[in-house]
Amino acid sequence: MEGRIYLDHAAAMPVHPGVARFARQFPESFAGNPSTIYREGLFAQEALAEAREKVAALIGAGDPASIIFTSGATESNNIAIRGAALRNKKTGKMVVTSTIEHISVLNPAKDLQKSGFTFTLVPVDRFGVIDLDALGAAVTPETVVTSVHYANNEIGTVQPIREVAEIVHDRGGFLHADATDAAGRIPINVGRDGIDLLTLSGNQLGGPDGVGALYIRPGVRVQPVLVGGGQERGLRPGTENVFGIACMGEAARLAGEEMPEESPRLVAIRDRLIAGITGIEEAFLTGHPAERLPHHASFRFSRIEGESIQLAMNALGIAVATGSACTSRTLEASHVLLAIGLAHDEAHGSMVATLGRRNSLDEVPRVVNAARETVKRLRAITPL
Repeated sequence: MEGRIYLDHAAAMPVHPGVARFARQFPESFAGNPSTIYREGLFAQEALAEAREKVAALIGAGDPASIIFTSGATESNNIAIRGAALRNKKTGKMVVTSTIEHISVLNPAKDLQKSGFTFTLVPVDRFGVIDLDALGAAVTPETVVTSVHYANNEIGTVQPIREVAEIVHDRGGFLHADATDAAGRIPINVGRDGIDLLTLSGNQLGGPDGVGALYIRPGVRVQPVLVGGGQERGLRPGTENVFGIACMGEAARLAGEEMPEESPRLVAIRDRLIAGITGIEEAFLTGHPAERLPHHASFRFSRIEGESIQLAMNALGIAVATGSACTSRTLEASHVLLAIGLAHDEAHGSMVATLGRRNSLDEVPRVVNAARETVKRLRAITPL
């Protein structure tokens, strides 16, 4: 019997074997609180400091103190958007994002309207690339925070982040970039890219769930969104998840070390998969054909539903996604696919395949054949 093929790494990554080995250095009796000053607490402090250095190195941040740890990308996005906007509201009460941001960016931005902020959405083109002219018109000196995905989780498009940063900074605002799917897969340097706030996920680096990080450029003022103790420079109260943070740090180190070889390997698999899937009748690539993440292949199929594709592929031993995992339980068409100009019926027929270290070129023919079989069978029984 053939083994399963896992192609939903954008939703959840297996823990890197090197991270699993690293985790074993923690004794079963470990109970150090980094806010204490006895030996166990000092060990915890050291573990946090090492993790900050590793995460900072991955994104080219010169000061490890610019990294704060959180429970994940959603919390990081909330601190970046709500925390920066509310802390700097005297300079303006406008927030700008693109139309294809993750819901953990869009919803905090929308929520700020309750506090008197104006929220503006900037369109993208048919490939999901932000319209820089529209961005220039939307961002004003009153815009406190602009949030643009480093690369989109659903269609894989990488944004022209340096050009975005120039526009935002020319008007005196802060740029936040959600790099959850980009970090560890393409080179990021927050100084070179002009990023003021950057979101990271531990799991998307090959670490455990339930831990994330936020880069805050020195000098950028942010207020906490939770009220409690003074951990993480007073920006993220609550005792730090030392074990998870340490593992995230090691995952960041390994991701940076392996990226020069792993990303080109994934590109080769991705491109073979794209060539095979788009050879199916009425199958189309979504996202940019070239400026896309190395592990990301996303498609739409005419006259069938994405959920049916996902279920049928699962029955054939292949795990794929349809849209974002964070919104896949809703029956609404993907806001990302609608934003790139697809009609509602077109947006419902999506399939997303995201690769990881366990995938290989040898798996591509089986995936393509399974997709072809699935599409043919579903079209035969679907009255669309």
